[in-house]
Amino acid sequence: MDSLEEVALAVHNCFDCPLHRGRNSAVPGEGNPDAQLMFIGEGPGYHEDRQGRPFVGPAGQLLEGLLASIGTNRDEVFIANMVKCRPPDNRDPEPAEIAACKKYLERQIELVNPKLIVTLGRFSLGRFFPGESVTRARGKARQKDGRIIFPVLHPAAALRRPELRKTLVEDFRAIAALLENGNDGENGNDGATLTPQPATIPAEPPAPQLDIFNPPEAPTPKPPAAPPTEPTESEPATSGNPPPEPPGSPTPSTPERPDGPQQLSLL
Repeated sequence: MDSLEEVALAVHNCFDCPLHRGRNSAVPGEGNPDAQLMFIGEGPGYHEDRQGRPFVGPAGQLLEGLLASIGTNRDEVFIANMVKCRPPDNRDPEPAEIAACKKYLERQIELVNPKLIVTLGRFSLGRFFPGESVTRARGKARQKDGRIIFPVLHPAAALRRPELRKTLVEDFRAIAALLENGNDGENGNDGATLTPQPATIPAEPPAPQLDIFNPPEAPTPKPPAAPPTEPTESEPATSGNPPPEPPGSPTPSTPERPDGPQQLSLL
């Protein structure tokens, strides 16, 4: 597998574990082949299985909002998963299934050679730091095999618990700082924690982030302008000059109209 295209082809033709029996489409991964930033999730869900693309469901929409909040998008990063086929009913992937897909993920990491790997959730964290809790490890960049690994919560967790969204926003700001100022990962011991310097990103979150996390209230519509007064029976509509009265016709008397505000009433 000398290219990402060859990896994808091998994934689509893979029958190395039972997951291939229930898939509609394998999901190899996608993105910039020269990306500095690589995301590794757990496995495809319902929408991913239908489209053959990673993170295209609700969790993917949240991920795209987080990427926009740090000034990037999914076309500039690479997104992959621990397993390339959807586990039945979105259950957790089993160790044998993760092992069967390991060769594909390892080759993708080698070919992309990212500056920073962000693990989404506990299964991808376990690929680099087995047995660790993602809630304790999240938000801390560490060295592993000469690379920088930065664990964060899976976006699906924030969909289930909206109070976790602020945590994800903070962690993504730290990702931006690591990309701009972080260590290249070639020096230091495995497991060493890195402290990124603040990135030069806007202090206020940009519009895409607000749309995802704090959608603004719709503006109060202005009341419509009052419609023009319709002609009443006592005031027939005319166009231009009125027609001349026939000779000998009596002069019509003008009905009296009340004074004051009632003059404008339509009733």
